[in-house]
Amino acid sequence: MTRVLDILLSGIALIILTPLMIPVMIGLKLTGEHYIFYEQMRVGKGGVEFPLLKFATMLKDSPNLPGGLITSKNDPRMLPMGRFLRKTKINELPQLINILKGDMSIIGYRPQMKEVYQMYSAETREKIKRTRPGLSGIGSIVFRNEEEILQSTEDPKTFHREVIMPYKGELESWYADHRSLSMYVKLIILTIDAVLNPKSRRWWRDLKTYGIPKPPKALQEYL
Repeated sequence: MTRVLDILLSGIALIILTPLMIPVMIGLKLTGEHYIFYEQMRVGKGGVEFPLLKFATMLKDSPNLPGGLITSKNDPRMLPMGRFLRKTKINELPQLINILKGDMSIIGYRPQMKEVYQMYSAETREKIKRTRPGLSGIGSIVFRNEEEILQSTEDPKTFHREVIMPYKGELESWYADHRSLSMYVKLIILTIDAVLNPKSRRWWRDLKTYGIPKPPKALQEYL
């Protein structure tokens, strides 16, 4: 049933959002490095990598430049339109095509690059690889301001590896255990809430009765 909803909702969204996406594509073509889309290999269902599609927000060679896989709020590798596209999450809209193709779902675990995916525990990897990754999901909702969190820490790479990724793994495992049509719908609603009100903690209020893992002490001031 969720696959039918994925196709229906992503198709409708593409039709509705095309008037918004066209000016973005024109703007990207005329600025920065003049390319529109960025494909990045991410780990999906079955642990198999697939090309995830985004609007370009960073320099093409950014993974090999200072900063590596960690992106900060005012990252110098950001393209002229990049900051706006990332803040509004418009850069994620091309993934609607990934959903239509079957690479992804509307809701699921957030697909990671292989190096980051390996930071999850073996148990988490085993759980999440049974399902499709998502355009949104509990990990995306809780860590919608991940770049700002990392920017406020003294050692972003260590904080990401030792604090964020373990908790994100707990969240994604939790969703794998509670996956259902009703949870799918609930997380779509919470995604809309997170986009419209980035400081909202509705996700905690609505999901704590479902046993969602509590944030570790090191994260509580940020979430």
